[in-house]
Amino acid sequence: MTKQTGRKAASNASSTLRSGSTATKSKSAAGSALTQRKAPKRETTAKAAKKASATLRDGRTAAKSKSAAGSALSQRARKR
Repeated sequence: MTKQTGRKAASNASSTLRSGSTATKSKSAAGSALTQRKAPKRETTAKAAKKASATLRDGRTAAKSKSAAGSALSQRARKR
């Protein structure tokens, strides 16, 4: 099953990218989520997944950024 970024998460990712006060890690995760909006076969890279994970763990991160980071992280290929 392939996943793609939903409408709400894509909107949150867009807001994150436009914000001037957002950290680079959050923007990287948001960019990854946004590129997967209409491309279900694309996967989050290891580098973007690491940044998304850091975004989710950071207590100072806004909810919209965390939504985008969660979407990007959920689209990371699982190791088997």
